[in-house]
Amino acid sequence: MIEDTSLARIPYADTTDPEIQDLVERITRERGGVLHLYAMLLHSGPVAEGWLRYLTAIRHECTLPGDLRELVIMRIAQLNGAAYEAEQHAPIALGEGVTQAQIDALDQWPGSDQFDAIQRAVLAYCDAMTRTVHVPDEVFAAVRGALDDRRLVELTATIGAYNMVSRFLEAMRIDARDDLAGTPQP
Repeated sequence: MIEDTSLARIPYADTTDPEIQDLVERITRERGGVLHLYAMLLHSGPVAEGWLRYLTAIRHECTLPGDLRELVIMRIAQLNGAAYEAEQHAPIALGEGVTQAQIDALDQWPGSDQFDAIQRAVLAYCDAMTRTVHVPDEVFAAVRGALDDRRLVELTATIGAYNMVSRFLEAMRIDARDDLAGTPQP
């Protein structure tokens, strides 16, 4: 008997299942492969499909600047202890203009000189939404003064979405070290 060395709480979905082949091909096309997150989500085709569409909109169809998007994703991963999320997004963040110094200072952002006024307003908003859900008026006022209506909605949706991601990842114990033999990889 082969011992399961996976860290995940349940096995990853069988990506060769004919019922989900169209979705597996779409994920592979859009994401370059089936990452661990999607390999778990594929247990439910409707959930995986909705997730893919929503996160594609957040990451690729919004006008929120990529550096702000990735700063909040990295901060959410940090606040929620979601190592997989941080590992996946660190290279994306760097590609969007977030510096390594900013990533390194993220846990101490209020006292760091690595962040400008807009980034500080966005990070304060992210912290409030993630830690307590309720955003104090002064925190909202600062971010409202920094972003137009569309970008404020997109920021809020991004923070909500990536809190969902980290909570799913951590509840299921998804780990990049898990073996996804037979699953197309980027």
